[in-house]
Amino acid sequence: MLSLKNIHHIAVICSDYEKSKRFYTEILGLKIIREVYRESRKSYKLDLAINEHYCIELFSFPNPPERPSNPEACGLRHLAFAVENLDKNVSFLNSKNIIAEPIRIDEFTQKRFTFIADPDLLPIELYEL
Repeated sequence: MLSLKNIHHIAVICSDYEKSKRFYTEILGLKIIREVYRESRKSYKLDLAINEHYCIELFSFPNPPERPSNPEACGLRHLAFAVENLDKNVSFLNSKNIIAEPIRIDEFTQKRFTFIADPDLLPIELYEL
């Protein structure tokens, strides 16, 4: 059996690097750790963190194929971020013209959550602590 310690990072491939970079840094508030352009791959790699914890690699590649991205699509379901105040976060997103789905209640924990989408329609969950 493996001896896993934690999740190291999540890799996300975007179709419009500058648009996704702004979304993940200016809207979601992730901090840039490192940004590199890999000439041989014609690809940017942006390392992002939450509270100094490395969590997402944002990649750009020329002409990436599309894939289903509904929260219930097969494969990676969604990214989920914990938030302190869901209403405050939804209001902020609305002010940036990002519409959240109606708030739901987790039937097991009774916690509130909602979904938004990144610029490539990758579902992102906001889960209230």
